Amino acid sequence: MKANELRGLTDAELVGTISELKTEWRDLRFDVAIGKITNTMRIRKIKRDIARIKTIQTERVMAAELERLLSE
Repeated sequence: MKANELRGLTDAELVGTISELKTEWRDLRFDVAIGKITNTMRIRKIKRDIARIKTIQTERVMAAELERLLSE
């Protein structure tokens, strides 16, 4: 997913997306352990997507905090 697409999602949708990605990541790690997986690049993409989402969540928290401080 691209960062612009993720920024358009709500906080609840981001949390749901992280949950789905972590489930898929867990399943892929299991497949790697038993030698069933053929596309190992998907694991890397999932990890990057999770990092992007967490970055966007942090940006939103920081923006809200800055807004709160400026309104005081």
